[in-house]
Amino acid sequence: MTLSLAAVLAEPAWRTPEKTAVIQGAEALSYADLWAQARTQAAALIELGVQPGDRVALMCPNVLDFPRSYFAVIAAGAVVVPIHMLLTPEEISFILRDSGAKVLIAHAIRAEDAIKAAALAEVPVRLVGPIPAEAPVPKLADVEAGVTPLPTYLTRDPEDPAVVIYTSGTTGKPKGAVLTHLNMVMNATVNGYDCLDTVRADISLGCLPLFHIFGQTVTMNTIFRVGATVVFQPRFEPGEAIELMLRHKVNTFHGVPQMFLALVHAARARKAAGEADLPKLKIAVSGGAALPASVLEAFNEAFDTEIMEGYGLSETSPTATVNQPLLGTRAGTVGHQVWGVEVQIAKAEVEGRIEFVETGELGEVIVRGHNVFAGYLNNQEATEAAMCEGWFRTGDLGTKGADGFVSIVDRKKDMVLRGGFNVYPREVEETLLRHPAIKDVAVIGLADEVHGEEICACVILEDGRELTAEELIEWSKQYLAKYKYPRRVEFVTEFPLGPSMKVLKRELRSRFQ
Repeated sequence: MTLSLAAVLAEPAWRTPEKTAVIQGAEALSYADLWAQARTQAAALIELGVQPGDRVALMCPNVLDFPRSYFAVIAAGAVVVPIHMLLTPEEISFILRDSGAKVLIAHAIRAEDAIKAAALAEVPVRLVGPIPAEAPVPKLADVEAGVTPLPTYLTRDPEDPAVVIYTSGTTGKPKGAVLTHLNMVMNATVNGYDCLDTVRADISLGCLPLFHIFGQTVTMNTIFRVGATVVFQPRFEPGEAIELMLRHKVNTFHGVPQMFLALVHAARARKAAGEADLPKLKIAVSGGAALPASVLEAFNEAFDTEIMEGYGLSETSPTATVNQPLLGTRAGTVGHQVWGVEVQIAKAEVEGRIEFVETGELGEVIVRGHNVFAGYLNNQEATEAAMCEGWFRTGDLGTKGADGFVSIVDRKKDMVLRGGFNVYPREVEETLLRHPAIKDVAVIGLADEVHGEEICACVILEDGRELTAEELIEWSKQYLAKYKYPRRVEFVTEFPLGPSMKVLKRELRSRFQ
């Protein structure tokens, strides 16, 4: 039995060869052209010595080069290791060494750092994109010019690795989550056909970073799986995103809460400037982090579109649950488990075995099914800690009702223990976000001699608004229990964000402790 993620692109290339697959700026590629270019680059990689099973690192923004190189690696039978575009050379070199990458494909926009990182890891680098003639390392296109395209992709087994996604490293060095061809193909298929009702006529905005699993699977692979079209935005900017959606008649948007919040503010700015037209979205999906109810309500009001929140992790390919129209949707939840995947709630304090909680009770979210990863690369200890009796322990706290709706309360490690009481930052954040002067907020726990931990609200204010810490604390007392309201408020202009645009609370704790 064979299965390759490459089929996600190869199939629409022969079914609908003239259909536009990707648009970026003034350029567009049909499925037939994109697949032909990927097969040519695959032949070039083989010419460079890449063999089936080898890891090939890819550092590229949301431009046409990403899917071209991504599927070239897969077509050659190798394993893609996407790298965050903003990492330092030292961080990049760690991933190159840890993954055992055979070669680094880097976009010219990061040529200097890519070359430094490759030198540190003693890995060859090949550049793609608009490369200056005086570039100090070879271009991948030079090798492509002397090869014949592969006639088709090399066969792989379903359980063979396809992608290695490095986690954001919020607790030390990042770990490489190994995702198989079965993981990736099934997640794209279930997302497209079973959950989100995506069709060939749909057009999606690709602003989620493709090096991250959310953008890679949901925005790129799912769109290719059904033969639809994706419009790439190399760097998310909300005003430009609205213009792109209007210009290309985008009807599908996938984003993280920070993006939805930014779009709400951009929509209000357009309205104030007399530009009331906004894209008509068929579907909007949020993931990557908890979606505050206030953001959901504001987006629905501005765009007349309900956001369907989902849930997943790098280790689950990523989709585990999502609000699905066929099963009913419910704001404030992450919906139902997707087809072929089981999501349950287990006692978080029990180690070494799985013990389920009663329906509706709070516990740790656990997942099993075709989406669960094959383990952490070269890290058996971490793999064994994450897996138990066939279940992946997510480290997230949540509930599951009798009707199957799953709700995420918070990260287990982010919970604040104040004076013996559990305080869940998400609940406090949801409340504070309803203050009219607050644009965004992140709640953390800081060490305290009296209470063990104290609640601290890190706040970004709306432009032109003023608010003191004392005023916010007094306001919050009206809506939060005595042990929940923040005793400390820190005003910031921006949050440190990880690859998936999640707030890095560890960095905030380090800053204000």
